[in-house]
Amino acid sequence: MLATDKTSGSVKSLAAQRPKFESENGSIASVDASVLPVMKRLSIRRLLLSPLGVREPHWHANAQELGYCLRGNALMTIADSHSVRHSFTVSPGEMFFVPSGALHHIENIGSDEAEFILAFSHEKPEDFGISGSFGAMTDSVLANTYNLKTEAFSQFKRSTKDTYIGSRSTKTVIEEQARHPDPLHYNLEATPAQITGEAGSAHTAKKELWPALKNVSMFSVRITDVGMREPHWHPETAEMGYIAGGRGRITILSPGGSTETFEISEGDTYFIPPAYPHHIENLGSDTLHLLIFFDQPTPGDVGFQTLPSCYSREVLEAAFGVSGSALPEFPLIPVDPLIVPRGNPISPPG
Repeated sequence: MLATDKTSGSVKSLAAQRPKFESENGSIASVDASVLPVMKRLSIRRLLLSPLGVREPHWHANAQELGYCLRGNALMTIADSHSVRHSFTVSPGEMFFVPSGALHHIENIGSDEAEFILAFSHEKPEDFGISGSFGAMTDSVLANTYNLKTEAFSQFKRSTKDTYIGSRSTKTVIEEQARHPDPLHYNLEATPAQITGEAGSAHTAKKELWPALKNVSMFSVRITDVGMREPHWHPETAEMGYIAGGRGRITILSPGGSTETFEISEGDTYFIPPAYPHHIENLGSDTLHLLIFFDQPTPGDVGFQTLPSCYSREVLEAAFGVSGSALPEFPLIPVDPLIVPRGNPISPPG
């Protein structure tokens, strides 16, 4: 079955979602389980910040956050347990990780709009902002906290509704420490690709390479116009993808034999439950770029290419119901390549 964005239960356009918050300073749009009910343990947001825009200090009560900068330049500060403070700049191709419950903010320090793709380790992340949290407390409680007079908070709004995105009145002064390496900051695209070739490449952010990660990981995968992501599945690991560029097609097999095939293009996001077989192919002449998030710090992977090498021809003949020359001469492949060359024409939609 060829599905569209309107009919598919696995894909939605994140770029087309009505923002949950929008102002002249920026916007936040999301795809979570309320939009795509199949989602579990993962969801995604798109954050846009205008110049001088500030995503207010906030935290997520039930989710880790893993962010990727698509464009622009920003400063990020994370305040964790026991007064531990992280502050660093983020540029295109760089990532950040925020532990669940850690206070953090992002501000645009460039002259152009900044864009971030944010993945969460929960299908419905819960947010608390510093503005709404202060608004929940009386002037007297706040004043006692800081050893001040009650009048010091008389101008504060008495609202538990968060600001979400505000604006600085002056340009950011960047501390020298913000330019230094930080364990919660990772320059993904500057690291050597773990997979590279004519068919495509993959830069990976997983726990072995980035020890700070917990419950999430990410691959930045590029599939060329002569490449294809081989059919595969991820044991015990869900997959959520965002299409950063290009146009492609995904097929997913569900228990019971039903299949769903849908096209993907820039701005789309999709979700695949753990261990569901699927494949991705490039339909265009440009490179298909995917940001693929997983709900494990080290995702497992089982690819079709190595499967025949695990069994005798007799077992395969019995499984496929064929005999002799009807069974292809499968090559011996010791390690899955993940991305394979596409030597045959693209199949028409089925």
